[in-house]
Amino acid sequence: MTYQELSQEELLKIKAELVDEYEKFKARGLKLDMSRGKPSSEQLDLSMDILDPAYIADAKAQDGVDCRNYGVPLGLPECRELFGELLGVPARNIIVCGNSSLNIMYDYIAQCMVSGSGAEPWMLQGKIKFLCPAPGYDRHFKVLESFGIEMITVPMLEDGPDMDVIDELIKDPSVKGMFCVPKYSNPEGKVFSPAVVRRMAGLKPAAKDFRVIWDNAYFVHDLYDTAPELLNIFEACREFGSEDMFIEVASTSKITFPGAGVSVIAASDNNIELIKKRMGVQIICHDKLNQLRHVRYFKNADGIKAHMKRHAAILRPKFQAVLEKFDSEFSGLGIARWTEPQGGYFISLDVLDGCAKRVVSLCKDAGVVLTGAGAAFPYGKDPKDSNIRIAPTYPSVEELSLALELLCICVKLAAAEKLTAQK
Repeated sequence: MTYQELSQEELLKIKAELVDEYEKFKARGLKLDMSRGKPSSEQLDLSMDILDPAYIADAKAQDGVDCRNYGVPLGLPECRELFGELLGVPARNIIVCGNSSLNIMYDYIAQCMVSGSGAEPWMLQGKIKFLCPAPGYDRHFKVLESFGIEMITVPMLEDGPDMDVIDELIKDPSVKGMFCVPKYSNPEGKVFSPAVVRRMAGLKPAAKDFRVIWDNAYFVHDLYDTAPELLNIFEACREFGSEDMFIEVASTSKITFPGAGVSVIAASDNNIELIKKRMGVQIICHDKLNQLRHVRYFKNADGIKAHMKRHAAILRPKFQAVLEKFDSEFSGLGIARWTEPQGGYFISLDVLDGCAKRVVSLCKDAGVVLTGAGAAFPYGKDPKDSNIRIAPTYPSVEELSLALELLCICVKLAAAEKLTAQK
């Protein structure tokens, strides 16, 4: 029976029991953090061998370049080849950068604001807007907000963003682009279907300088061997001649070390040339020694894929623990629904409308920090106050089990509070 079908008396009884359970948790003095999607120490341990000095002992790239010195601003050719193989693009269409793909995205938006993306600088074009599939990645929204770019929410459907809505919105020439995470979207873990990817490639925006930031953060982050494939956006673009409309980014942040990996840009010939000119002023080179050790450690794309299976073996039990707990605690109650991703770093939980902030607050007061309610929406405003991003990767299985027990109590308690107040 759902909570909505219970009588006031039954709800009050449940509420009293939940308050008692909750107070017992508060007394335990927990200090658990599930606010960000960070690799666990066990995952980071998988890559410690990459720091073996032998990988960079001679400091020489394949072409003899001394990686300790200046030069090669676009990245070592062998590193560009490695990521070209992974992303399915020619090496010439890859630029290897520092450890942060977020830095690439921020920098690209800054470049478009100041220098334009093949047209007049955005900052000279009046009010500009970006499309934001939501629930989405909070850091994308922070980047746009920092530049004063107006954000327009686009609903996420089961197979990706609502393309009918996008087709209408891009008729406005002030709409200059869109951020998206096409594989294992943050936080829902959805994968854009081939049909959605093709429709994205075939977009006909009114703005000639419209750009899609294709944040392919979880491109090799599968939990299962049967995980869905993402259609290569640049292959889809060939049919429409729209390669210039997409800037793809990825990184090794959740492959090796988030603070000491490499990131890449994949883009069309025209965009690579434009970014290359700007980089020539901005930076002499990135950390080639780090690029060298990554290439020598992994050797090729198969090496990275094998490494990611070891990550999956650590993460799979955590994701399964969350899904099993939600199923056992919430099924049939009518107060929660959740996604069941095949990869990535998050699970999206939707609680009773109007209860997400209360759930997050209750958890925090009892010692479990979750991502802030509303974070997955532009300006941090969830219109339904229902979405909570669950990040199960960092805690141990034991800590995760405790956090989930408390979370389920809080979801039920917030729902009981709301429904008793309405009756």
